[in-house]
Amino acid sequence: MKEINELVNECYGCVNKPCQSGCPLNNDTTGFIKLMKEEKYKEAYELLCETTVLQPICGRICPHTKQCQGSCIRRFKFDSVKIGKLEAFIGDLAIKNGWKIPKNTEVKQNKKIAIIGGGPCGLTCSAFLAKEGYDVTIFEKSSKLGGIIEHGIPEFRLEKEVLENTVQKILELGIKVKNEIELGKDLEIDELKKEYDVIFLSFGANISSKMNIEGEEKKGVYGGNELLENKNFPEFKNKKVAVIGGGNVAMDTCRTIRKLGAENVTVIYRRSEQEMPAEKKEIEDAKKEGVEFLFQTNILKILGKDKVEKVECIKTELVQKEGEKRLSPVNIENSNFMLDIDYVIMAVGSKVEEKLVNSLGLEVTKYGNIEIDENGQTSDAQIFAGGDLAGTKGTVAWAARSGRNAAYAINEYLKNK
Repeated sequence: MKEINELVNECYGCVNKPCQSGCPLNNDTTGFIKLMKEEKYKEAYELLCETTVLQPICGRICPHTKQCQGSCIRRFKFDSVKIGKLEAFIGDLAIKNGWKIPKNTEVKQNKKIAIIGGGPCGLTCSAFLAKEGYDVTIFEKSSKLGGIIEHGIPEFRLEKEVLENTVQKILELGIKVKNEIELGKDLEIDELKKEYDVIFLSFGANISSKMNIEGEEKKGVYGGNELLENKNFPEFKNKKVAVIGGGNVAMDTCRTIRKLGAENVTVIYRRSEQEMPAEKKEIEDAKKEGVEFLFQTNILKILGKDKVEKVECIKTELVQKEGEKRLSPVNIENSNFMLDIDYVIMAVGSKVEEKLVNSLGLEVTKYGNIEIDENGQTSDAQIFAGGDLAGTKGTVAWAARSGRNAAYAINEYLKNK
């Protein structure tokens, strides 16, 4: 408790709240920290509940240095306020003391809403609709709720008990759950439209993207998303593994494989370390655990007779291209080199299941995401969508924001209707 008191006293309580602007959920950071200074912990929790229901999770796994803490005014002279640690503390305290997520009304709305997918987007949307008195049911294809938080984030980053307790607190709002029911297999969208007033689609993008390079089809090439979700790992002990990518999936994958006994794990990323989208702490933790990094390096080919044996790489330089704000990696001629590798893991992004999306009969974007308007509404007025499915930025906080904003829009839609 002494450490927490010291941390809250580091906050200046800025009037313009840059930390709040840096948070995808726009949590009132200085507001809840001020209440903590006054030891009004329950009030601090209730203030956070106005914008988020994932405090114990976001407090632990969000890329704070790129979001709230990265906008903290203290960073210019000292370390940023440890906002994530304080948020997790409040979330944990709420679980310990049995504090409920406050409802906005006790009046039951005579409207039924189906949420397809129980990840951070679907859970948040469900919670904010239940707070308004709606009859909400989550349909989840797996046996547990959580989506990427449950299936994609290793336990060394997020304990399962924390997730289970957070989900339980959300369900206490009166939300119903139907597990192991998958859209397109166990139920169809037209069936749901008959029974529910609104449908919110929030199933994730859990299919790893490919680089479309030579040898990618060889035995020994895996997708990072699938490995983390299914936990069906090959024998990595004493093997050499290359992980391609620079995001948090790449970090979770390389650290997991290292812990499974791989002799050597090398992350290959085409840009510089400073440009890696992964959280800085995750990169540092990976280095401490013995993961090696090849920055400004591209993979050209995967070589081997029947399975992966080598990868051909090339160094890159970062150049400013006309019309682009960000520097682009360009291969440096004659800088090719080979690496002996037993397994290659692709962690260069993910996409939704194309067949399922096309079967819904909704308009899609050129990137294969479901087309939505500024309110999250699809080409079918009865159906809303959010999260990965709609092309939202790929962090838990951005997914949660998408779900929360969709809940606001659904509430307005039903009231106007």
